[in-house]
Amino acid sequence: MIAVPARGEGAPAPTYGRIDGDLGIVIGAGAVVSARGVRAEGELRLRYLDTAGVLLTYEEGAGSAAEPRRCLVAGFELRPVFLARWLRSMETEKARFDLTLDSIGLEIAAVWMQPEHRGFGASAGLQIGLGLEVPLTGAATGPWIGIRGGLRFSDDAMAYGSVQSAEDRAAYLAVTLAWHEMVSAHLVDMGDEAPR
Repeated sequence: MIAVPARGEGAPAPTYGRIDGDLGIVIGAGAVVSARGVRAEGELRLRYLDTAGVLLTYEEGAGSAAEPRRCLVAGFELRPVFLARWLRSMETEKARFDLTLDSIGLEIAAVWMQPEHRGFGASAGLQIGLGLEVPLTGAATGPWIGIRGGLRFSDDAMAYGSVQSAEDRAAYLAVTLAWHEMVSAHLVDMGDEAPR
């Protein structure tokens, strides 16, 4: 059992800045490791209330023996732990622990790959992943380290069960350093504005 310092009755659980804005913007860079090499990665993520959002990542294996050489990933992520815990006042008031636990997320995305000696997008498929992020400070805005892993399946692997190369079915592990910024885009109260 975790001992939690008592808050005054009716006092809200801490959010560490996660609801200072309704839109979270994440820009990061890092590396993706798979069985066939290492690729550099850049990412952009947009999250509504730090809970659900879209992602776009680009991987480049230039100068390495990575296969496939390049990947573009676009999809969705869901991080359901934060709102579920916060609305029930289950935060422990230990900022790094709470922020890390609440960052657990699921990802589902389309992936376009460039196998060696073929054009970009010559192989496409599905990516399913699980991620976790650790803040370097005790706040939502600031630098974070992300760790994500999962599986990628090509269209052929999903349709026919055919696995002939690295792009047909592969596990991956990504490590990134990213900056998180919470901004007020007024998505929450968009429908509540008075008519002019």
